[in-house]
Amino acid sequence: MTVESQERPSLKRRMAAFMYEGVVLFGVVFATAFLFGTLTQQRHALKGQHALQAVLFIVLGVYFAWFWTRGGQTVAMKAWHIRLVDLQGQPLSRLRALARYCLSWLWFAPALLSVWLIGVRSTGAIFSALLAGVAAYAMLSRLHSSGQFLHDVLCGTQLITQKPVKR
Repeated sequence: MTVESQERPSLKRRMAAFMYEGVVLFGVVFATAFLFGTLTQQRHALKGQHALQAVLFIVLGVYFAWFWTRGGQTVAMKAWHIRLVDLQGQPLSRLRALARYCLSWLWFAPALLSVWLIGVRSTGAIFSALLAGVAAYAMLSRLHSSGQFLHDVLCGTQLITQKPVKR
């Protein structure tokens, strides 16, 4: 079956998978931070925070690249029947998966950059900026003819509906 004949998931389903992914990633981030803190004998949360952020960036990149190159679905994407493929409907290469991971930070980068430039320190204001940035980024997909997210357009990837195989 060609990609053109594949049903594309709605924005609502993609955002539901996005939220579910956040729940799954909470566990990944928690386990990584715990292991990092234990191995480095970190005694204070602010000491070594940049090293922890770098480790988390790498761990999350490995997480996504691993799932995207092996079946095109993370745990959350499987639950919502969404699959990631290239424009020809083929699985992603490692390089394309890593490029998509880096570009997927467009979800958060503009909001984080703006609060940093303005000097905002309030957790509530930062959270609000992130929420507004995510909503704005999601709405940008409405401008694309096939409804794909910007990072998918830039990487030559697309999300398609992956119906479960009937037994």
